[in-house]
Amino acid sequence: MKALKLWNWIISFLFIVTFAACSTESGGGTLSLSLSDATTDEYNAVYVTIEEVQVREGEDRRWKVVTFPDKTYNLLELVNGVREQMGITELQTGHYTQMRLMIGDDPDNGINVLSESHEYANYIIDHNDDYQALKIPSGLQTGIKIVHGFDINEGQTTELILDFDASRSIVKAGSSGKWLLKPTIKVLDTEEYSVISGTVKNSDQEPLRGVLVSAQISASGAADEKEKVVVQASTVTDENGSYTIFLESDTYNIVGYKNNYNPGCARIETVSGTTYTENFILSAASTGTMKGEVRIDGGDYENYVTVSIRQSAGCGDNIDQIEVKSINVANGGDYDISLPVATYTVVASSYGEDTQVDDDVEIMADSATITDIVF
Repeated sequence: MKALKLWNWIISFLFIVTFAACSTESGGGTLSLSLSDATTDEYNAVYVTIEEVQVREGEDRRWKVVTFPDKTYNLLELVNGVREQMGITELQTGHYTQMRLMIGDDPDNGINVLSESHEYANYIIDHNDDYQALKIPSGLQTGIKIVHGFDINEGQTTELILDFDASRSIVKAGSSGKWLLKPTIKVLDTEEYSVISGTVKNSDQEPLRGVLVSAQISASGAADEKEKVVVQASTVTDENGSYTIFLESDTYNIVGYKNNYNPGCARIETVSGTTYTENFILSAASTGTMKGEVRIDGGDYENYVTVSIRQSAGCGDNIDQIEVKSINVANGGDYDISLPVATYTVVASSYGEDTQVDDDVEIMADSATITDIVF
């Protein structure tokens, strides 16, 4: 396996060198790729191994390898403006329509947050420091296709950020006992994004670390309930309570949430190339739990349900529905979520099924509310 992998690496390298030389001679530009993460607070670490990145030009049906990092990344380290350079490559001028990420089967030789060698190529470390291998569904064995057009102009550099959404890419194990990796990735063009940053503190003006800060779009008129709140990006605050999010131009509800605290929300309309500051003060909250089983009748172990927990909140001058928690649960699994005392809307969705909505789920202090989800 290792020998074959090395041979494939050599062939890819020679291809890129030859292609880059040809593109330079015929007039080309540069593609710079980096990796970032729309993060989650559910795990201590999320590791993904990316072997190579390919692109497709126009109607050309051939895939061209543009970088081969062959590296195991901890996505939870790529937050608050931190980006990992994946490669800088010369390409022929033109319009490119798609990218494809090849997920690796073998980890690199690095160490993880527990100072141990990687046991798997793709895995999580939970809050108990236990490892859970992530299985790639059969449909993604040929790579993760990202439909996002970009242009390469002569003598110029096109810089793109691959924003890997860890929170929506991990599926908690169901009856099979297998955790799944179903990558959700979007592409940001550095010339088109804006920046929102700030700090989150508690009522005593002390910085709060580990607050999940997300940028959400409210679309109350959407036909499908699951589309009425869309999380576009997220991050977690550092030890100083600071956060940074990159966003495309739009109007967002910026939501700050941490276990044992009531959420905070602010509404911001962003413009490309502009930096905004939004600070939050979160108040402590009494909590209860929401738990239940997830079942998809007739589904296999790769089928899963996305459970989105929402509530109404004041976001500036608006009262909007915001998402405070979201989790993917595989068929036959269960979930157990701590939440502040309040009334919530639970939106459950699964591919090929009608979205289910429960508008009146009440969480009471120090007690459990059972909400089973069956499709």
